[in-house]
Amino acid sequence: MTDDVREDVCDFYDRYPYPRPLDSLDAYRAQWQDPQRRHADFHLHWPTRPYREDSSILIAGCGTSQAAKHAIRWPSAKIIAIDLSATSIRHTEELKRKYNLTNLQVHQLPIDRLPELNSTFDQIVCTGVLHHLRDPDAGLRALRTVLNPHGTMHIMIYAPYGRAGIYMLQDFAHRLKIRATDDNIRDLITALRLLPPGHPLENLLRQAPDFRHEAALADALLHPQDRAYSVPQLFDFLHAAGLTFARWIKQAQYFAHCGVLSRIPQSTRLAQLRAIDQYAAAELFRGTMLRHSFIAHRDDDEIHPISFAGTTWPTYIPIRTPETILVEVKDRLPPNAAAVLINQSHIYTDLFLPITDPQKLLFDTIDGTRTIAEITERTFSSPPDQEHLETARSFFEKLWWHDQAVFDASNQSQN
Repeated sequence: MTDDVREDVCDFYDRYPYPRPLDSLDAYRAQWQDPQRRHADFHLHWPTRPYREDSSILIAGCGTSQAAKHAIRWPSAKIIAIDLSATSIRHTEELKRKYNLTNLQVHQLPIDRLPELNSTFDQIVCTGVLHHLRDPDAGLRALRTVLNPHGTMHIMIYAPYGRAGIYMLQDFAHRLKIRATDDNIRDLITALRLLPPGHPLENLLRQAPDFRHEAALADALLHPQDRAYSVPQLFDFLHAAGLTFARWIKQAQYFAHCGVLSRIPQSTRLAQLRAIDQYAAAELFRGTMLRHSFIAHRDDDEIHPISFAGTTWPTYIPIRTPETILVEVKDRLPPNAAAVLINQSHIYTDLFLPITDPQKLLFDTIDGTRTIAEITERTFSSPPDQEHLETARSFFEKLWWHDQAVFDASNQSQN
C-alpha cells in the first residue's frame, strides 16, 4: 500500500471507526462459555486436528473489537492484533483493560510490516481488510509468510454482484466529489431516502440495519479504497499467494444440493460441475452475495477434507452448529417432514433442511462426543443394517452441506 493510500485509509477509520465501538462484551463472553460452541468453531477450521485452545492467532486489521472478542473466546490462546487506525487500537486497548485480556497484544502496524512482530501463527483472521488495500495481492502474500505449517486463515473479502448498487453510489459520490465528512454523510443519507423504486441499492438499504449508522454508510459508500472479487477471481487471488481454498464459512448458499439451487431444472447439471464452477454459478444465480467468507491453508499443507464417499465417515464426531434450531410446528412443515432444521445465521431463507422421523432420532442423539457409528447404533440397532447405515450417511452429509453440523474427524488419520 502506498503511503498516500495508507494515510487516506488510516485517516478514514480514525474519523469513522468501523464496526461501531462496543462498551460491553459481557453477552459475548457468556455466549462463548459454551464448550460446544468452541469445539464447533475449532473443527470448522481444523476438522482433522485434535481440539486445542492454546493456538497462536493473528487478527490482521482488528477494528474496534474483533481482537478483544477472540481473546475472550480463547483465553488460553496467544492473540496478536494489528490495525492501521489509532482510533481502532485505542478502543481495543480499552476493552483489553476492562476485561483484563492478558492474552492479547495490540500493535498499530500495517500488514506489510508483519515481519516486525517476529512471530508466526496457527490461525490468521483477516476479515474486511484485504479489499481495502492498494495491493491486496501483496497483503495476502505477507499474511502467508507468517502462517505456520498446518495453519489456517479465515478471510472475508467483498463480492461484486450483490454490491452493484453500492458501487453505483460510490461512483455517484466520486463524480460529485462527496468526501467523508459529517455534513456530506448526513446529506447523502437524505439523498438515499429519495432513491427511485427498484434501484439496486434499495433492497440493501431496507434489509441492512447497519446502514442506518453513519460510520457504516461511510464505510460502504465513501471509503477511499475498495474492490471486490468474484468466485473465480477469489481462487486466482489465493493461488497467486500460495494458498489453497478449504471451505466456505457458510457453504450451503454455494452448494447445488441446498435450497433453491437443488430445485431448479439445471440442478443435476450444476451438481456435476467441478467445485469452483459450481460455486461461481451459485454466486451468479443468487446474485445478491455481498461478501465471500472462507477458510484457506498454505498450498504446501496436505488437507483432508470432510468426505462421505469413503470409509472413514462413521468415525466422524458430529457437533451441532450453535446457530442451528429445530422447528416442529406441524402446520408449517413440508410434506412427510417431522421437523425442519434452520441455521439462523444464513442470509437466504431457502436454506432450510426438512428431516424425517428417523433423521430426527439421529439428530437428537448428537452430543458432540459420539461418532456417527455410535449414534447410528444407539438410534437404530447394534450393529446397524446397511439401510440404517445409508440413512445415517446421507443424513449427516446433508447436515454438513447445510451448515447444521461440523465434524471432528481428528481420528481419521489413525484409521
